[in-house]
Amino acid sequence: MDQASRTPVQLGAALRRQRKAHGLTQADLGGLINKRQATISSLESGGGATLDTLLAVLAALDLELVVRPRVKGAAIDLGDIF
Repeated sequence: MDQASRTPVQLGAALRRQRKAHGLTQADLGGLINKRQATISSLESGGGATLDTLLAVLAALDLELVVRPRVKGAAIDLGDIF
């Protein structure tokens, strides 16, 4: 399922859902990418992270980043965002 994330908090929540769907703790995910649990926690709460860290998390969760134009003028279902 595609999820639109337009803010760091939305992206963090989407990553948290995916991590949990994979049955991983923050520490587990951090171990997979050689980062501390605190780094994963910060990312999931909308805090700053390097692009390298974000891409490593996406890869570890078998996700990819897609850049596309925003949908304008159409109603967005909040369930698609959250």
